[in-house]
Amino acid sequence: MNKFKRYTLIFLRYLLVIFMINAGIQHFLKVYFYIPFVPRFLPFTEFFVYFSGVVEIALGILLAVGLRHIRPYGKNIATWSALAIFVMFWVFLPIHISDVFMDNPAIGTHKLALIRVPVQFVFIGWAWAVYRLLNTSKHDTQ
Repeated sequence: MNKFKRYTLIFLRYLLVIFMINAGIQHFLKVYFYIPFVPRFLPFTEFFVYFSGVVEIALGILLAVGLRHIRPYGKNIATWSALAIFVMFWVFLPIHISDVFMDNPAIGTHKLALIRVPVQFVFIGWAWAVYRLLNTSKHDTQ
């Protein structure tokens, strides 16, 4: 991998760390903004807002720290964190898609809801790129 691409992906990793930790903190600062995003079939909506905030902060920290190999799979914990973020972004995608069809979208307006769906795909691609970087970096000697 050439140096420019490698450094770009490393930059994207730490930008994702900042993004995740900030997003998690926002769940505590703006609880009532996030409540409408919690699916209606889930009880204790406030709990899920706080819980998802904790998960986002934890995944951001684990993505930053890296730690040494975790057994039995031998992967760096940052790699697992990037994969978990990737999955989490996929799990949140239906929430953002359903927001487009709401009478009153949780994000504010129908225009914002329509913009938010492709942005979610950017987040998914971003997390996947970071995961691939971390998953292949130990085999990359350049």
